Amino acid sequence: MKKFFFLFVAAAAVLSCAGGANPAGVSFDDVIASRRSIRSFDATKTISEADVRTLVASAQEAPSWTNSQPSRYYVAMSAEKADAVREVIGDWNRRNTEGAHVFIVSTFVRGKSGFRANGEPANEVGEGWGAYDNGLSDAYLILKARAMGFDTLIMGGRDAAAIRGIFGIPEEETVMAVIALGYRTANPERPARKPLDEVVKFF
Repeated sequence: MKKFFFLFVAAAAVLSCAGGANPAGVSFDDVIASRRSIRSFDATKTISEADVRTLVASAQEAPSWTNSQPSRYYVAMSAEKADAVREVIGDWNRRNTEGAHVFIVSTFVRGKSGFRANGEPANEVGEGWGAYDNGLSDAYLILKARAMGFDTLIMGGRDAAAIRGIFGIPEEETVMAVIALGYRTANPERPARKPLDEVVKFF
C-alpha cells in the first residue's frame, strides 16, 4: 500500500503532458488513462541513468513465479548504443523512435518461471510463464515511467540475434521487447477498447 501511495505522490508531482501542466490530484487511474504508445518523441529532452534505475527498481516489484524474478534489462543510453539499437528494430520502429534517447531491452532467463526444482515444466505453458512474468515487469516499468512524466513505445519488431550481440546477452535469456523511452511531443487519441462484456465472463 505504501508503494502505491508514493507512486501516486510521484505522479501528482511530475506527471506532464505535451502542451499542459500536470493536473492536480492525479491518481493511479490517471496514470493508466494517460499512458499511450508514443511514436513521436521530443529529441531536446533527455533521461538520466538515475531515472532509468528508478524504473527498473519498480519493475522488480512485479510478481513472478515463486519469486524467481527471471526478467533482465539492458539499457542503451549512449548515442552509439541507441543508434545500434535503431538499426535493428526495422524501418517503421526507427521512424517512430527518432527523438527517443534511451532504449530498454527486456529479457527473461529460461528455465525459471513455470518449472519445478527438478527442471520439469510445472504445466503445459512451460517457458510461456517466463514471458508472462517479463510482461508483468514491463507493465510496472512503463506505468512508473508515465507516473514520472516519461513516455514509452514497446516494440516486438526487432532482430533478436543482433540485439543479443549489441548487449552481450547470454544465450540462456530470451530477448523479448525493446522499449523506447522519452517524452511525447503530442497526445495521441486513446484507441478504442472492446466492450467489457466481450473480455470478461462472470460465473
